[in-house]
Amino acid sequence: MIHSLSGGVISENQIYAFVKTEIEGIPRWYLSPYLGVKAGDRVLVTCGGKQVEAVVVKAEKCTPQTAPCPMNRITEIDGIL
Repeated sequence: MIHSLSGGVISENQIYAFVKTEIEGIPRWYLSPYLGVKAGDRVLVTCGGKQVEAVVVKAEKCTPQTAPCPMNRITEIDGIL
């Protein structure tokens, strides 16, 4: 069991892959089911109700506590091209 510095218990220590893309100049984060995704990879994502192609600008491996955006608001990429 892992404890946080504030005295609480970190409930989940699973690692997730997050990818940052830019679509029409707007940065967007997505969750990737593929841990091997890296900057420069082309991915298929849903944005504005349609699937679009995007390039990964940044890839990070994080726990839910250190994620770049809330886990309940993030969507998954649809695939790697």
